[in-house]
Amino acid sequence: MSILIMIILLSILILVHEAGHFLAARAFGIKVEKFGFGLPIGPTLYKTKIGDVEVLVHAFLLGGYVSFPDDEKDCDLPLDSKERFINKPVWQRVVVVTAGVIANVLCAIALVMLVAVWTHKLPSGNYKIYAAEIIAPKEASIWQSGLEKGDRILSANGCDINNVYSFQTIVKNSAKNNGVITVETIDKNFEKLKALNPGLSKDEVIPAGIAIRLPENLDSDVITMDKYAAKGAKYFKKEGIKIDENIKALQQELSGKKVYTSDGKYSMYDVAKAISNGEHPINIVVERDGQVVNLRPIYPDEKGEIGLAMAYEQTMIETNTVPSVVKGSCKYLWDNTYLMMYSLGQLFTGNIPLKDMHGVVAITKIGGDMIEKSGKSSGILLAALISMNLAILNILPIPALDGGHVLFLILEKIMGRPVDERVIEIISSVFFSLLIILMIFVLFNDITLLIRK
Repeated sequence: MSILIMIILLSILILVHEAGHFLAARAFGIKVEKFGFGLPIGPTLYKTKIGDVEVLVHAFLLGGYVSFPDDEKDCDLPLDSKERFINKPVWQRVVVVTAGVIANVLCAIALVMLVAVWTHKLPSGNYKIYAAEIIAPKEASIWQSGLEKGDRILSANGCDINNVYSFQTIVKNSAKNNGVITVETIDKNFEKLKALNPGLSKDEVIPAGIAIRLPENLDSDVITMDKYAAKGAKYFKKEGIKIDENIKALQQELSGKKVYTSDGKYSMYDVAKAISNGEHPINIVVERDGQVVNLRPIYPDEKGEIGLAMAYEQTMIETNTVPSVVKGSCKYLWDNTYLMMYSLGQLFTGNIPLKDMHGVVAITKIGGDMIEKSGKSSGILLAALISMNLAILNILPIPALDGGHVLFLILEKIMGRPVDERVIEIISSVFFSLLIILMIFVLFNDITLLIRK
């Protein structure tokens, strides 16, 4: 039932988009030949006539369209008819083309406001993270940090902690001996090493039998992340160089020593790398009884664990009055739309790989799970964000999408004449084919995701 509800919500979003085109066209006196639910690929499941509009339901349900007389080669409407799309002013055609996007935006606002009025609250996307229980071995550094049960974690290494993901990511990437070190940290430790052993150069192999002194107070990488990575809008990538197995072996050899006797294999900079691949402190700030407390550093083990069980509670936006409904809904949509657009940019720049692109199948499954676990309001909010996502994607200046049609209309306005129909047809066909390939690729990703659970 939850999955069925999600399918119905997604279907409504597609219908809303196409209804935007339809109503705008009718408002300007443009004849609509067909209203299609799904893409005209494969068999047509249902066909009927409502007034002078042919309504079709296609087997390939991932989309929809509104067809004008200009799109139908066998249309008997005169070429100079005012009911033809092409004979309308450019500004009216732009309105018709963008009406689907506008409809999706208005739908998203309406859905969020519906939840705000219905539940009197909206999720802020921010969570309060608490220390529920310390479950580490007694020798672990967390016991000496001063952390107490019930403390609210405010920040870790300068990163504000308002979700579990950001804290876990910092802890995981701070694993002891993780083999990734920043050049800055290596250089700092090399300078300390050089100060104790001034007679040796950076890249010169230390002669066999020569003993060098090792510094005691070493610099360590402190792992943090920016606000976009903390929100999950982009991948967190630990900066630095990855050390090889030889350096790891040298590190084990140096462990616990104050003096190292060379075997003629390594340089001073190799030693600097080895002594830098150690512990990574996590400097945590907590709130306790209304007071801000700075804890002593906590050092994760080699698995990237500190031995802490966490509890969390999402902060909510109260929407008990009309102004709070409007303000809260706008804030909810703005915050999430901004993150969506940022993530989309990360996708185009390659920072988010294509293998992590997902579509309607994954959305339906995830949305169904959300409805089952958190109630229908969560599914409605997800539908609102998907509606905004549809609006953003459709307005991109890509041929075969609404934004591509707007681009051609802008070119027509600039040139003072329409772009050649044959050119538009060829370009649109190519990009339409690419979109279909992309949809198949995304569908494969979705199915793979479901198989992997």
